[in-house]
Amino acid sequence: MGCRIWVMGMCLWMCVFSYSFISVNSRIVGDGVAEGTVFIDGKAAIGRIDDDFVCATIDWWPPEKCDYGTCSWGRASLLNLDLGNNILLNAIKAFSPLKLRLGGSLQDKVIYDTEENKQPCIPFAKNTSELFGFTQGCLPINRWDELNNFFKKSGAKIIFGLNALNGRSIKSDGSTTGAWDYTNAESLIHYTVRNNHTIHGWELGNELSGNGVGTRVAADQYALDTISLQRIVQNIYKEIEPKPLIIAPGGFFDAKWFKEFLDKATTSLDVITHHIYNLGPGVDQHLVEKILDPSYLDGEADTFRGLHNILRTSPTPATAWVGEAGGAYNSGHNLVTNAFVFSFWYLDQLGMASAFDTKTYCRQTFIGGNYGLLNTTTFEPNPDYYSALLWHRLMGRKVLSTSFSGTKKIRAYTHCAKHSKGITVLLINLDNSTTIQAKVGFNSSWSFGHKKNIFQLLQVYEREEYHITAKDGNLHSQRVLLNGNILSVNSSGEIPPLEPLYANSSNPIKVDPFSIVFAHIPDLVLPACM
Repeated sequence: MGCRIWVMGMCLWMCVFSYSFISVNSRIVGDGVAEGTVFIDGKAAIGRIDDDFVCATIDWWPPEKCDYGTCSWGRASLLNLDLGNNILLNAIKAFSPLKLRLGGSLQDKVIYDTEENKQPCIPFAKNTSELFGFTQGCLPINRWDELNNFFKKSGAKIIFGLNALNGRSIKSDGSTTGAWDYTNAESLIHYTVRNNHTIHGWELGNELSGNGVGTRVAADQYALDTISLQRIVQNIYKEIEPKPLIIAPGGFFDAKWFKEFLDKATTSLDVITHHIYNLGPGVDQHLVEKILDPSYLDGEADTFRGLHNILRTSPTPATAWVGEAGGAYNSGHNLVTNAFVFSFWYLDQLGMASAFDTKTYCRQTFIGGNYGLLNTTTFEPNPDYYSALLWHRLMGRKVLSTSFSGTKKIRAYTHCAKHSKGITVLLINLDNSTTIQAKVGFNSSWSFGHKKNIFQLLQVYEREEYHITAKDGNLHSQRVLLNGNILSVNSSGEIPPLEPLYANSSNPIKVDPFSIVFAHIPDLVLPACM
């Protein structure tokens, strides 16, 4: 450690580590304080996300949707959401842009009230004997215009989920027969184009893949239906560029089903979407334990890896998105999936998905249920809203391989920075009592071609830090602090500025117990980020 070297204009201390020496980095240095090292491989990106990677959903559920005796949806449906609310508008605008996926279980029971529709436009009604517990519903065409006008004003990029059950019969074993009747969907797409409404993507169906939820469609039939959707879109948008994305199936990952679907859909598909509710039902009393368990969090990597491997060996040009992820199904759990503690799960998911080349990640929901980024009643942002916004503003497209030497309670992810040539490191501390002093090192074998396994510790001048903590240290709080200051909208419904602290990069990054830190190092330029 006695020589100082310059690499790409930065002063760096060269430190050579062997794996037998790494254990030093996890040593306890004081009461409740431990050291660790974030190792970053800066030679090449391991994944690339969309610039607008963060996405959220708006669902169809009426106020009568209840789970375990709790009715958590209020007026957060596509059909009744208050589009005149300033917080709603500003919360979307802050992303510039935010992808919004419009859909959910009831999308496969919606008819569109276009001129060609001959059925009465009747709203959803609760009926426990019906699929998903509701009768068929309807999207009035004037509401479709209102939604599109609002989304244009907000700058959102819209993915609309089409009813994929039209024309099919459901058998007693839960399977379906028949091809997709696309007449009503085609009419809506025609109307949308005639009225200059911009749609980023059309998605076919919701949770009908594999074993399905409520019912299912075979992979070969789904592929034929996706080819039909692509043909419709190509025809209606023939004079328009860019054309909307063709997206499917919006269901839970089933390796055999997804492989067959991709093989038979061939080039008709742009995006393959899957859903994630890996924490189990919202009624589960052990959700927090699962969220704070690194081994449990690691389990979802199998899904990402499985789909990634299928895409790598498939001739399809399709890329992977998480089309819906609420963590805990059946509307989540109040004061867990809409509270500070859920940012641990959510940001870990964003980091993990990115590392497996997932291009977009849609959170269930933007508003509605007990897992919204916004409070369903007040529209005030929940903690995860600010976590999502910080990710969107700080984490760039290129994903760097990252590991942490020390406690298993630290989750570490690194991307090339969004608005500089440097990097942004995300650190999540799942420990309730230990502060981590995290040094940052990187694989510099690219600088010394004849040497291998060389890491260097940073000795640059300044970095920006964003420390996220719960109000009063309460994991169940719906109020969040950034660098010690409460975040809340003002009287005009404006999203507060997200200002960093500045730190000398010769010092370790301090990660307090049960906290999250984004550290932006603008002057560290690695080959992968050039």
